[in-house]
Amino acid sequence: MYKVFINERPIILTDSFCKESDFVHLNYEEITIPEIISKLTKESIGGMVLFCKNLEESWDDFKSNFKVVPAAGGLVLNKENEFLFIFRGCKWDLPKGRVEKGEKIKETAVREVQEECGISNVIVHEFLITTHHIFYYNEKIKLKETHWFHMKLNGREILTPQLEEGITDVVFKNKEDSVRALQNSYKNINLVFKAFYQNQY
Repeated sequence: MYKVFINERPIILTDSFCKESDFVHLNYEEITIPEIISKLTKESIGGMVLFCKNLEESWDDFKSNFKVVPAAGGLVLNKENEFLFIFRGCKWDLPKGRVEKGEKIKETAVREVQEECGISNVIVHEFLITTHHIFYYNEKIKLKETHWFHMKLNGREILTPQLEEGITDVVFKNKEDSVRALQNSYKNINLVFKAFYQNQY
């Protein structure tokens, strides 16, 4: 199954049964990408489930309709097992950014965490998940593909938000405060936390 968000509404591509009562259910071959985007931006539906005869072929075809923008970020824990959040655009988020030319995905994740939070001693622990969302940039529709890593911060460092990137706060939150922060975050960020907790068992 693949899940792509547009305006926080999911497009689910699947080759198995998926029951979502308030979602539109269609065969992938019966709808075009412009129709998908139009329905999810103009109609009051919760999301869309697209059944695919061949999931991987349909996913490749879906992605071919967009310029894919690779990005990477981190879910960072300190020694107290608190989670690192940034505050940007009136929402709690995780540090992330676009891959630069010649840069490896993991290198991007570390660089973005360090730049956006003003820290340096970050260690990558494991890969978590890749998330997708559709966005508009210069009147063009693009697909951001973000690769997420579980990271650890060794020692204590002063957190400094990267103001030029619109980040106004950087803070570690305990589990309870993180749950509250996720209520004012993005659905993709919730998927990152879900992947993290699944990896713990």
